[in-house]
Amino acid sequence: MHLTLHADYSLRVLLYLAAQPERLASTQEVSEAYGISKNHLVRVVQSLGRHGFIEVRPGRAGGILLARPASEISLGQVFRVAEPDFNLVECFDRDKNTCPIAPACGLRGVLFEAREAFLAVLDKYTVADLVKRSRKDLRDFFLPAGADSSP
Repeated sequence: MHLTLHADYSLRVLLYLAAQPERLASTQEVSEAYGISKNHLVRVVQSLGRHGFIEVRPGRAGGILLARPASEISLGQVFRVAEPDFNLVECFDRDKNTCPIAPACGLRGVLFEAREAFLAVLDKYTVADLVKRSRKDLRDFFLPAGADSSP
């Protein structure tokens, strides 16, 4: 199984915002913190905003922040939005399936069960759980060298 960059970056944005819930962040700031493309991140931010995970405040004094507490954002919800075509194999997509043995194959059912189990585990955790599980304060990773981490 391989997750898309969209899912990866979605979680990174949410972690960044959850580690600093008291302030607005810019897309540029998040991009620099992770060393990832701002252009790609803009699409991720738009998607997270459209699905109600983050609030996007436009303008010069704008930025992004969590739309609700991190404890209310399920990882399963995020993955379902960020991976809308969570098809592990071709036969999961009836319109694009060309596998000649699909009607008789037992693999599809097993993989479907595995995908559902994966999502069920993610449903048990929230973005807040990830922040709590961190071995060190995540804010420290997002500060420029020499900056003070006190609020």
